Amino acid sequence: MHSLPVFLRLQGRAVILTGVGEAADAKRRLLERAGARVVDEGEHAALAIVADGDEATVQRLRARGILVNATDRPELCDFTLPAIVDREPVLVAIGTGGASAGLAKALRQRIEAMLPARLGSLATALHDARTAIRRRWPDAAARRRAIDAGLAQGGLIDPLSDGVVDALPDWLADAGDARADRLETVRLLSRDPDDLTLRAARLLGEADRLYHAPDVPDAILDRARADAVRIAASAAPEKPGAGLSLWLEMMP
Repeated sequence: MHSLPVFLRLQGRAVILTGVGEAADAKRRLLERAGARVVDEGEHAALAIVADGDEATVQRLRARGILVNATDRPELCDFTLPAIVDREPVLVAIGTGGASAGLAKALRQRIEAMLPARLGSLATALHDARTAIRRRWPDAAARRRAIDAGLAQGGLIDPLSDGVVDALPDWLADAGDARADRLETVRLLSRDPDDLTLRAARLLGEADRLYHAPDVPDAILDRARADAVRIAASAAPEKPGAGLSLWLEMMP
């Protein structure tokens, strides 16, 4: 990855903003939405946005140890500002590393149309139900599998379905436990992760560990959960271990 995506809590914190005009006004609105306290260049802050892209201003701020975003100057940026889909508290950020703001905007518009307005309400309801969820599934691995199954396409709390918040009590009361220990085989037709089937992509997102042939590319493995264990092997394991394990191999 060219950058590490992070979500910064800026409520009440100072952020320097320099420049005037439409770009500066847009950045000010964005910072104020995040609760930041917008200040001038002479103030103390950890972040700065140089809305006019002035290189001299960027260098002065960097010399003070401040991380800088320079509008329309990706080569001068320590961080970039993504296009945002806001379903508070759910936020989806789309970044291109400064390559194309237009592309990020187009993707945001597509995702906006996909995500229901009540998605944030589901997130809040799941947060409020944490105690009940832990009581229903005391084991952490079983709890994660149950949540994955509930949120999967067609699940009782599928986040893209209608009335999902109202379905939460039924999910807690009636959801069966997902199969605990199993090994699934994924045969890859291509080294390109964009060619993954929907089934393969879903399994990669849910798996506890990945057993894989040595020729499976990192680009495929990177589509898995970040905390999934990766184990190179010459053949599928006889005893894969607890939870969901995958055997990944390239088709001849």
